[in-house]
Amino acid sequence: MKDLIRVKCLISSEIEGLLNQQIKKEAQSSSAYLAMASWCDRNGFDGSSTYFFKQAEEERMHQMKFFKYILDMGGTAISPDVNGIKIEYNSFKEVFEDALDQEISVTQSIKNIAARCHKEQDYVTLEFLNWFLKEQREEEYKARRALELFEVIGEEGTGRWQIDKHVCDIKYDSEA
Repeated sequence: MKDLIRVKCLISSEIEGLLNQQIKKEAQSSSAYLAMASWCDRNGFDGSSTYFFKQAEEERMHQMKFFKYILDMGGTAISPDVNGIKIEYNSFKEVFEDALDQEISVTQSIKNIAARCHKEQDYVTLEFLNWFLKEQREEEYKARRALELFEVIGEEGTGRWQIDKHVCDIKYDSEA
């Protein structure tokens, strides 16, 4: 029976496995952003807390897109366990450094899936991934710009307050 189901699945078991790993990565990102929002809130950085809550929601949406895609293709989507999420940071800046590292990791993971799709000539999944590749360009840009605020504004005096105030104003213009 399992072989019959696999024949009806429009993606290979390897691509399905990579997509399920991406579901977990998106779930971990969402949880990490919630932890960052919580840390910022506890430490009086309301603007950054709002920013990270929004990021958590976006990552959850990405997780659900991957989940639904696997199901639509006749595969088995797996709801992941998420644990080991960092909840304490040594500094305000460290929160943003971790956010950028996380986005770079997500981008690399999606690029790896795309490379496998090329190899297997799975152009349907590759087309699906194109949206995420564009989205990651925006996500990395916003994370880099947020971190750059620490260099531009500095943390001394009212610097952290200014950074916190401006982080929600970061916009990405894909036409630029």
